[in-house]
Amino acid sequence: MADLSALKDIATTTEAAAPVHVRKVDSLGRAYATGKRKDAVARVWVKAGSGKIVVNGKDYTAYFARPVLQMILRQPIFAAARDGQFDIIATVAGGGLSGQAGAVRHGLSKAMTYFEPGLRPVLKKAGFLTRDSRVVERKKYGRAKARRSFQFSKR
Repeated sequence: MADLSALKDIATTTEAAAPVHVRKVDSLGRAYATGKRKDAVARVWVKAGSGKIVVNGKDYTAYFARPVLQMILRQPIFAAARDGQFDIIATVAGGGLSGQAGAVRHGLSKAMTYFEPGLRPVLKKAGFLTRDSRVVERKKYGRAKARRSFQFSKR
């Protein structure tokens, strides 16, 4: 019985500490992160600034013309209450515009947590740090699409 109590003492002393999130900024004062959604991959840099957002060398309102896509891109900024405090530069490739907007949102959220680790609980609770892993199902042979059969005809 004595050796069991010794094991109990060992178990309480080796408890894992909570992960500490530190600020990750390069020599120019920028935080970098990669965001993904569907087939789109976005590289995002965040630095302190006036709130300018540039995507692939264009203003984000010119690149994402639809208001819904602009809203998706700016969701993490509004959730963290940091409107007009960060300059954001993003390069995005692959997929369509909807996937690209989601990729930039994911990358922006990650970069904001690297720049300011105190924002992590807010962005995590809103679900912006989770990579949406849903992708298009592949087409199967003998089928019109992934699951759709060819039209049946009796003749």
